[in-house]
Amino acid sequence: MNTTTLTSQDAALPSAAKIRRIIFAASIGNALEWFDLIVYGFFAVTIAKLFFPATSEATSLLLTLGTFGLSYLIRPIGGFVLGAYADRAGRKASLLLSIAMMMVGTLLIALMPTYASIGVLAPLGIMLSRLMQGFSAGGEFASSTAFLVEHAPQRRGFMSSWQFASQGLATLLASGFGALLTSTLSTAQLESWGWRVPFLFGLAIGPIGLYIRRYVDEGVEFKTQARSEAPVRELFADQKMRVLLSIGVLVISTAINYMVLYMPTYAIKQLGLPASTGFAATLATGFVLTLVTPLVGHLSDRTGRIRVMAAAAVLMLATVWPTFVWLTHHASFSTMLAALIWIGLLKATYCGALPALMAELFPAQTRATGLAVSYNTGVTLFGGFAPFVITWLISATGNRLSPALYLMGCAVLSLVALLVARMRLGMR
Repeated sequence: MNTTTLTSQDAALPSAAKIRRIIFAASIGNALEWFDLIVYGFFAVTIAKLFFPATSEATSLLLTLGTFGLSYLIRPIGGFVLGAYADRAGRKASLLLSIAMMMVGTLLIALMPTYASIGVLAPLGIMLSRLMQGFSAGGEFASSTAFLVEHAPQRRGFMSSWQFASQGLATLLASGFGALLTSTLSTAQLESWGWRVPFLFGLAIGPIGLYIRRYVDEGVEFKTQARSEAPVRELFADQKMRVLLSIGVLVISTAINYMVLYMPTYAIKQLGLPASTGFAATLATGFVLTLVTPLVGHLSDRTGRIRVMAAAAVLMLATVWPTFVWLTHHASFSTMLAALIWIGLLKATYCGALPALMAELFPAQTRATGLAVSYNTGVTLFGGFAPFVITWLISATGNRLSPALYLMGCAVLSLVALLVARMRLGMR
């Protein structure tokens, strides 16, 4: 099965104006989804104090990060439901449902009273909100990636690279809020109302995404292919190996993503730096991801995906340990900034080609389902619980270099998956 073969209908490339509209329509909702998820991780220390009080700060933080990870357990379910819905009813229908659900979950977090006001209902409410966000995000990546690549099959790398570029934009916005709020507000102000501001901002973007998505057509590949009545059954009957490979190539990407999200907490708890330092350094990472990812996506359309991704994964494996050694021995704003810019550059290089490769592993009839199942399984196993696992490893071993070890292991897994995709399936 060659999933990259183009039909005659693919010959006409959409106009530049239409491509911009398609990219904006898919990216703005994706940026919103990721902004809301990232903000929760960035303000984990404050949320822990307000909603998960415990006998020790470490326990409180673990409960907060555990809730962060818990929402990822429902993502595969959201992926199954919304991915299959996208393959049957269309990418637009799934995208509209996904963004609406995310808005409801974000609104609940923004308005939730603290533990001091309503007791145990507060953490339960946060957990419910995170579960709603997780279910919603379960279908977002798959539907928006399929939506992007199917509008311009000749430029799949460039089109789908905006999937991760928009995540970089979300990181940029969330980091900007974190840096601004932690540097200008007192601790009392931040805990009283400041932490709610980014969530309220996230809600303001929602209606824009909903409006635009309603007035953009489906992609040519989806409209010209017969639709599967049972995409989940077809996927697991004939494409199990492709699902496993899609999970494998995603591993290092999602691990880096959630390690970056964890860095403000790492700066506070392990390096003794002010919160604004971590946020400002992560802000620079957001710039790198937003600007570099589309360039790499365009490059991958010319040179192939695997060559670019393998080079980035090898560099990650070779450099992440010395980067963290340097960071922990010379903890400062400048070293954290340099470390995260380097890691962000490697992530952008890897992720620029990643969504196109994942999309090309599946035919159009099961593409959204295949992407949803593999993406959410990989994110749940290697991303959502990454902050929790790293925090636990540091606590259990006393080794502040645990994030580096985690990333190195993930890089090895992704390199193996890339090799198998190249040798067994002839992917390029």
